[in-house]
Amino acid sequence: MASDPLYINDRITIAGWELTEQFVLAGGPGGQNVNKVSTSVQLFFNIQNSPALNERVKINAVKLAGRRMSKEGVLMIEASRFRSQDRNREDARERLKELILEAAKPPPPPRKKTKPTKGSVERRLKAKSGRSDVKKMRGRPSGE
Repeated sequence: MASDPLYINDRITIAGWELTEQFVLAGGPGGQNVNKVSTSVQLFFNIQNSPALNERVKINAVKLAGRRMSKEGVLMIEASRFRSQDRNREDARERLKELILEAAKPPPPPRKKTKPTKGSVERRLKAKSGRSDVKKMRGRPSGE
């Protein structure tokens, strides 16, 4: 199944040769099956050298990957949530798909600068003068 292409969206499809899977022993529940069968899946994907992703998506994916990213630009996703190898394989591929979809989202629109309303400026200045009066009353009384 690692040789199957991973369909992300209309524009992005990762070829099967770009994905590498490795199966390792998983801990946790599962009885003797855990000690005998390599059910945990490590999915490797070289983000930096992938022809399927454009530069913006690569940069965003590297930021989202965090510690799962190696110095060489290879992303490793480890899936050991399920007891069967096939379900863990699907889980790892689904998590890679979610990460790339998140990285491919368009950037947020730029912030539009706004001015405070006239009323809010007046309320702020009135509150400031009110606080000033309160602080003046805290001082020693004058000798009048």
